[in-house]
Amino acid sequence: MKRISVIGMGFVGLVSAACFAHKGFDVLVSTHDPKKVEMIHAGKAPFYEKDLNPILAEVVKKGNLRVIAGRREAILDSDITFIAVGTPSKADGSIDLGFIKSSAKEIGEALKDKDGHLVVVKSTVAPGTTEEIVKPAIEKYSGKEVGSDFGLCMSPEFLREGNAVYDTLNPDRIVIGESDKSAGDALEEFYREFYGEKCPPILRMSLVAAEMVKYTSNALLSTKISFANEIGNICKEFGIDTYEVMRAVGMDHRLSPHFLRAGVGFGGSCFPKDVNALIHKAKEIGYDPTLLKAVMNVNEEQPKRMIKLLERKLPSLKGKKVAVLGLAFKNDTDDIRESRAIPIIRMLLDKNVRVSVYDPLANENMRSIFPDIEYCTGAEESLRNADACLVVTEWEEFKKLDHEFDVMKNKVVIDGRKVISSREGIDYDGLCW
Repeated sequence: MKRISVIGMGFVGLVSAACFAHKGFDVLVSTHDPKKVEMIHAGKAPFYEKDLNPILAEVVKKGNLRVIAGRREAILDSDITFIAVGTPSKADGSIDLGFIKSSAKEIGEALKDKDGHLVVVKSTVAPGTTEEIVKPAIEKYSGKEVGSDFGLCMSPEFLREGNAVYDTLNPDRIVIGESDKSAGDALEEFYREFYGEKCPPILRMSLVAAEMVKYTSNALLSTKISFANEIGNICKEFGIDTYEVMRAVGMDHRLSPHFLRAGVGFGGSCFPKDVNALIHKAKEIGYDPTLLKAVMNVNEEQPKRMIKLLERKLPSLKGKKVAVLGLAFKNDTDDIRESRAIPIIRMLLDKNVRVSVYDPLANENMRSIFPDIEYCTGAEESLRNADACLVVTEWEEFKKLDHEFDVMKNKVVIDGRKVISSREGIDYDGLCW
């Protein structure tokens, strides 16, 4: 059984490492953050992800997963190293490859003393990154050659926050981009051992094609969301419930109902970043990606439409109290990256609105951006004496709200996710229906 090392203890790295260890592999996770080392040794993740902590506690207790500060020991004591570091967006939409470059350098320096190692890029990177940046860096700092002295692959993840453990253990497919057949064979062997009889289809291709698969997948899902929102905006003007329309459209066997739910738009660490990165990369090679730019433009307009709808209900917002339910970019996570709640709260504050908020998991994360708004421990507390309520995240507990609306001063509810049922006595409206 192969020994595994994972560089990076963020969402992708830690979930992957815990699942590898859960299946019996010896896993070393490396980080330069001593606080994360301490947390992992205690069997606790530094972020919330459903089902992760029980698995993490189990594998740490068994000794299948160890965490160390630094890279060299982890690389030398393993057969395969997965790079799962962050690739955050820059202001121009391109991705910051600083962590990728430093990881490649550290791997190269370690591989001076080792042959036969397999390096796998799991981070989301723009097409050409593995071939043009990772490979030369490892070769430079190791003094060795890919293909003969070490193997290099690119294997993107397709994890949904809130379902990442399930998605890791039950993927639709495995994509392997390979520098050479030997490297691809080694990674396929690992995956077949990891998944056993439940191994999904494995697709093998070039490094650059594998990078493109990840961007294309997220761009298409983002397009479906913006398409649904564009149609929803049109349906709104006709008084049509777009959810009825999309239910019928989604039953077409050529399509599917997934990601056709109109609402306040998409956020998170993947869709906005990846679409913007693909737009930037396309422009670099002289192509104007009109459709992808439209996808992002529609997404940016949706929060503004929510505020405009609120102003139809309450023409003068100054001094009013508005409750915002939901701060995470989606339910079952505490992640607020690119959350649609951020521009909504910012626009409310610009209009001198008193804002009270509640999210089951994300209150503390949002406090770092908006320290002076009112954070509540429950929906009813947030709604008390509010002139309006904006629902931004599709939390299951919001679907059960009923008598909690009775404490509002004015029962105006604008639902950005269609999770609240229309009730007598409530001025209820939705963004796209």
